[in-house]
Amino acid sequence: MSGNVGHRGRIWFQAMTGQGDPQAGDPGSVLAAAANVGGQTALFVCVIPNPQSRFPCVRDGQVGLEEAYSLASHIWETVKADWEKPQSQKRPIIAIVDVKSQAYGRREETAGIHFAAAVSSDAYASARMAHHPVIALVVGHAFSGGFLTHGYQANRILAFDDPGVVIHAMHKEAAARITRRSVADLEQLGHEIAPLSYDIHDFAKLGILHELLHVENPLEPTSADVATVSRAVVNAIDDARKGPTDLGVRFLSDAAKKSRKAGIEARALMEKQWSQA
Repeated sequence: MSGNVGHRGRIWFQAMTGQGDPQAGDPGSVLAAAANVGGQTALFVCVIPNPQSRFPCVRDGQVGLEEAYSLASHIWETVKADWEKPQSQKRPIIAIVDVKSQAYGRREETAGIHFAAAVSSDAYASARMAHHPVIALVVGHAFSGGFLTHGYQANRILAFDDPGVVIHAMHKEAAARITRRSVADLEQLGHEIAPLSYDIHDFAKLGILHELLHVENPLEPTSADVATVSRAVVNAIDDARKGPTDLGVRFLSDAAKKSRKAGIEARALMEKQWSQA
């Protein structure tokens, strides 16, 4: 029960904010709103499909030029407005994620999709380093550059424990072509190598997720579902406020220490060499 890509994003943006229309000046593919969560005002942002977009390659929920720049604009507006506030009063930024990928197209490449994606990623990272708790709530798909542009720079990443949720660098069919395997072979390999798996439980073993959340129906959330998710978001905000602004927490969990042992050791050796250079 996965639903169309982007559909879950709109559903959960409306459920969390009570709003569902783009702001004036934004493309029809970007939703942004200030809303209350746990007694504090947060900025919620989401990318959704826009069948009427003038850029065909974003009509199915991809993150393109307009989407990336719009996200960055809303985030920087929040950062600048809160610049002089104490850390405890800086507004959380909640990225609701259900994106197919970044926009692959000649127009996007010519106009600098790589730069637009970098601008959005930088906005999220800058907000995080300026002590805004940045929380990514993955309610559907989080693929490739779409996730890198929208959500991956978050202090904490939450995801639904649901078959319709997938976090991966590449769509399954594309990955099969690149690795010269059948989809069936790729799926079998995913059972043995967690980073290749498309199962959210295997992704959780990498230590990147803060929490897996259970909701009864991601496509038709009940008030209890919304309350559960809101509590999890508030807890993630509180946890982010207590921790450092970097992403080192992703290496500290028991899951990461087990599944990413070699990577952690290599990182430690590189840091040692760097400090001695």
